Amino acid sequence: MIRAYRFLLRPTARQAVALGEMLRDHCSLYNGALQERRDAYRHVSKTTVRYGAQSAQLKAIRTFDPERQGRWSFSSQQATLRRLDKAFQAFFRRVKAGQTPGYPRFKGVGHFDTVTFPKDGDGCRWDSTPHDRQTRVRLQNIGHVRVHQHRPVQGRVKTISVKREGTRWYVVLSCDEVPVEPLAATGSVVGIDMGVAHLLTTSDGEHLANPHFLATMADELAEAQRHLATFPKRTRQRTKKHRAAARKVAKLHAKIRRQRADFHHKTALALVRDHDVIAHERLDTAGMTKAPAHKADPDTPGSFLPNGAAAKAGLNRSILDAGWAQFLGILANKAESAGRLTVPVDARNTSRTCPGCGHVATGNRVTQTRFQCTACGFAANADHVGATNVLNRAGLALCNVA
Repeated sequence: MIRAYRFLLRPTARQAVALGEMLRDHCSLYNGALQERRDAYRHVSKTTVRYGAQSAQLKAIRTFDPERQGRWSFSSQQATLRRLDKAFQAFFRRVKAGQTPGYPRFKGVGHFDTVTFPKDGDGCRWDSTPHDRQTRVRLQNIGHVRVHQHRPVQGRVKTISVKREGTRWYVVLSCDEVPVEPLAATGSVVGIDMGVAHLLTTSDGEHLANPHFLATMADELAEAQRHLATFPKRTRQRTKKHRAAARKVAKLHAKIRRQRADFHHKTALALVRDHDVIAHERLDTAGMTKAPAHKADPDTPGSFLPNGAAAKAGLNRSILDAGWAQFLGILANKAESAGRLTVPVDARNTSRTCPGCGHVATGNRVTQTRFQCTACGFAANADHVGATNVLNRAGLALCNVA
């Protein structure tokens, strides 16, 4: 099994400066490689430059610029070039699929936050022993950086990444051969229905409230964003006050993100401990949070009809604040580690299908919370009905597999 571990770094002041320089130089390499690809395609008979050709130039680049490029790990620079190559592969894949292409962009220094070392021991060494309180990670040209290792690392360390979030630094270890630690069987099977008012409702009728972390801090975040917007564009050239305002906004977003992730981890762990099989809806969060299409007014050229964009924006914000995709990903990972089973099922009409007679109708869901079948009169909480239908569909899916 593959597992990722994320630990807080505690660099010294000198090491923090060196880490920032490492990100800056890798960002410069990324942008230079992107510029080369753009120029080759536009000016040299639409020639395509690939990873192999750019990787072969690394030795000459390091020799030409030893102060910025020559002092960092060769393999980490190759990983940066692979990152660009993957961005182009994704771009061409979207073009072929008829989706919005999204051509790879140049990265600003503040938006290039990760450097990856593809192999432990090549430019980066994870120095850890069991129950060692002085764990450190050794980075080329930076030294041994202290790590706040809050749990033991299992398996074999494959890749190491150094990531910056605001003013904090993290090390991310990707390990394989991690042993599975199965929990004792409980004999319990549950279905869950994801929602906005309640993060989830189980088929047992239990409701878990949605903390609404973003909404709770909306006023404070809006105040910080208004202050940041007061700086005119001509004075936004990294002045001290502008950097402080930007850090304030980033700090609030990071706090919200950490609160949400902590809540998701604890909720998923409780479900995994209590149930052997967990069924959930297969949700397309990206599609659900799309902005509604514009509706042109046929009677007035150049104007548009109301399309409910304002109401949809509020719903989209609530869905993203709940973090359904992140929660289901965490749940799947924890279930795999514990030897549990997660079963994603089709989400269509789960809240409109009567669990008693099977009648499907839009009118079955009277309100956001109330369900009443128009055929047999069965009445219950709408979210509970959805969770029950999810569990029933999971049972059918498992029977078909068997």
